[in-house]
Amino acid sequence: MLINSIPQRTIRESGTEPVRVVVLDQRNLPHKIEYVELQTFEDICNAINDMIVRGAPLIGVCAAYGLYLAAFSLKDLGLDSFQTKLKEFTDKLIATRPTAINLRNAISKAIEFIGHFNSTEEEVHASLKYARNLYENEIDCSRKIGEYGVKLIEDIYQNKKSTVNILTHCNAGWLATIDYGTATAPIYLAMERGIPLHVWVDETRPRNQGAKLTAWELMENGVPCTLIPDNAGGHLMQHGLVDLCLVGSDRTTRTGDVANKIGTYLKALAAKDNSVPFYVALPCSSFDWSLLDGINEIQIEQRNPEEVLYVDGLADGKIQTVLVPPLGCNAANYGFDVTPARLVTGLITEHGIFKPEEKELNKLREIINIKG
Repeated sequence: MLINSIPQRTIRESGTEPVRVVVLDQRNLPHKIEYVELQTFEDICNAINDMIVRGAPLIGVCAAYGLYLAAFSLKDLGLDSFQTKLKEFTDKLIATRPTAINLRNAISKAIEFIGHFNSTEEEVHASLKYARNLYENEIDCSRKIGEYGVKLIEDIYQNKKSTVNILTHCNAGWLATIDYGTATAPIYLAMERGIPLHVWVDETRPRNQGAKLTAWELMENGVPCTLIPDNAGGHLMQHGLVDLCLVGSDRTTRTGDVANKIGTYLKALAAKDNSVPFYVALPCSSFDWSLLDGINEIQIEQRNPEEVLYVDGLADGKIQTVLVPPLGCNAANYGFDVTPARLVTGLITEHGIFKPEEKELNKLREIINIKG
């Protein structure tokens, strides 16, 4: 997608032996555009934990490169010691962001992919190949999600014959993936097809990913949008100002329960009450096929309370941080909530749109050859 009218992606390779990665630092967007080179496994872990990179698909790709850097650092060990140490590295990676299943899926599949080789050198090369394959696959998935999802926008426009108003929450845009995004992919493709649309952008407290990231990337790509407080969505729906809700997912169960940024559940409740379609856009790498009950089984990450207590923004030409509540105030910072399947209209994947029901999702599992 575009930054200052120049096509960009969130992550790219740099150098050789070992290959490093350069990522767009999302912490200071939109006021400062900076790229950071991640040279070591520890750099990758810090980038994921500190949200230099964020968004489930991008985290998965970044983690795959982290596993490669870990493997490269162990290349001089014997095969048995190599594999033992690599397991320790994988555990550290998975612990950086426990809710986003893409990370765990990427690492487990990488270990499976490289485990068939008989030398450390081959396993190191295989880990890099896997990371590159995952990178390209995520781009392809986002594009396909867009192709399926844009049909929903087209249908609304054909019936309405006027601007389609879409509400989104958090950032499930290209900044959360490699390109196109998940929830934003249908929006970008609709723009390409000349469909008039407008996006209501939730600010998405406490880190303001909507205000900082979604609004910025939509504006950079010429998409009409309006920033709204998190609690305004229900009011807009009551007055017929929202035609469609599109959100992303960090983890979705085999029964269709969806874990996404905190506040998504409230939007789904408002959408249900006002008969507004509520769709979740996600690649198959965001499914956790081992889980049945999202509310009771998905681990909800609790982040640093300072994200709630403080806000940052541009003041006098500098990015500054200020305390909002009284000094010493307690704060809770749950990173995600779970939207029950009964509130979800459909799941937009790279293989089509599916109802959030176990029987229906079993068809998807067959398509992607998931067993058990």
